[in-house]
Amino acid sequence: MRHKLIKKGYLMSVFLRRSCGAALAYAVATQGAFADLSADDVWSDWQSYFTSMGYTVTGDESTSGDVTTISNMTLSVALPEEDGQFQMVMPEMTLTEIGDGTVTIDLPESFPMEITGQAEDENFAATVTYSHSQLNMVVSGTPDDMTYDYKADNLGVKLDSIEVDGEALPKDVFGIDVQASDLSGSSRMQIGDNRNISQTFNAATLSYDLNFQDPESGENGLINGQLDQLAFEGNNVVPPDFDFSDPEAFYKAGFSFDGTFTYAAGSTDLSGTSEGQAFSMNSTSEGGRFAASIDAERIVYDIDQNSTKMAVTTAGLPFPIELSMAKAGLNFEFPIQQSDEVQPFGFGLNLTDFTMSDILWGIFDPAGALPRDPATIALDATGTAKVLMNIFDPEIDVESDEAPGELHSLKINELLVSLVGAKLTGTGDFAFDNTNTEEFDGLPSPSGVANLQLVGANQLIDTLIGMGIISDEDALGARMMMGLMAVPGEEPDTLNSKIEFTEDGQILANGQRIK
Repeated sequence: MRHKLIKKGYLMSVFLRRSCGAALAYAVATQGAFADLSADDVWSDWQSYFTSMGYTVTGDESTSGDVTTISNMTLSVALPEEDGQFQMVMPEMTLTEIGDGTVTIDLPESFPMEITGQAEDENFAATVTYSHSQLNMVVSGTPDDMTYDYKADNLGVKLDSIEVDGEALPKDVFGIDVQASDLSGSSRMQIGDNRNISQTFNAATLSYDLNFQDPESGENGLINGQLDQLAFEGNNVVPPDFDFSDPEAFYKAGFSFDGTFTYAAGSTDLSGTSEGQAFSMNSTSEGGRFAASIDAERIVYDIDQNSTKMAVTTAGLPFPIELSMAKAGLNFEFPIQQSDEVQPFGFGLNLTDFTMSDILWGIFDPAGALPRDPATIALDATGTAKVLMNIFDPEIDVESDEAPGELHSLKINELLVSLVGAKLTGTGDFAFDNTNTEEFDGLPSPSGVANLQLVGANQLIDTLIGMGIISDEDALGARMMMGLMAVPGEEPDTLNSKIEFTEDGQILANGQRIK
């Protein structure tokens, strides 16, 4: 019974996103523009907001003077696909009208939140402790334009216990502890046809500890880490009657999110056992950013990390695997809505100044024959495509062989691969004929030109021969291929290549037909 809970790890992520997130998202305040705002306005908006998000909201309300107390506030929501229901109970919160048109929100410094539900014919219950230190929250504005400002010395959530069908699971089966220190921020909610939410958030540190163990296999893991000087800024549009179970509908209704996280430094330690073998990993970075946006038409991600270092130890190796990169980045922008129109997309990858330890180099190059200069891989590509299916459609057959889209054009703005003394650079611009898929074995027929330059290839081949990695015959074949596809450049050991795909299916290399 116990191992089944691990297989349903999504229950905890859903909990954090919906229940804890619901409570903490509204734990916001300091001082805003003075206006006439009452405790009843704030409580009514909480009910309206959570109801529009699909929650059922109840609570015992009582008022004494300027203080309104909500006892046993209960939020419950049905899970998608009939997986059960989550319910959270907040013991008490008070809303106090200050007299200057603002309302303060007070919560106990620590209290349990009970999450209950049913999944796969099993009843489960989780107790999570919410805690804070010196949390100061103020709501200001008007009923249709509220600003929640907040600051606190510490804010955290910790999973205390899990029960499945009334049986308590050991604490090492699954655990979560997340803490933020010296935090402040603001959340402005403008209510019209939609709810427009603008948010900022800053924390001196955000620490996290997670642990899990499979009682049957004995496999386990422990993850702990910290982000320093974490900051967030973003905007969210939430349409009325938000339904978690129908993402296609709420995106079409206007739901959107656009936000950016940044941090000054980060570290993560991971350890555990897998298939009977112990392993550990440590990684650090000197800051980074994560930006994302999504709406009914497009999804965009932009991730960067600076000065990343990683050390991995496994039972199969007597030494750690040490790697580092000056910068690592990934970005993409893709259309997600089915359309008869051709839509733009983009993709980028950047791994700058990648290095590894001399011990690792020594495994395959003990004599130091290969140059050990930092390696760099970069790609920047844009293009256009036609999306043939809506990814939010719950009726999509994910195992279908049907192509999700058609590629219509691709432009390689930058290609750079620099490692072990050789460097490949290039650009390209292609169009694709989706009516002709016979010429290239089911792929749309391309037309366009790629310009490539390869520096240091012959020297690298000579080095690999000397190391015994490739034979003279293999080297001869590689050089013949380079001679067919490229011409010598002006600089020593430089090859240039112009590869052209014609509309009638020909392939030309530097003007010579090769297909």
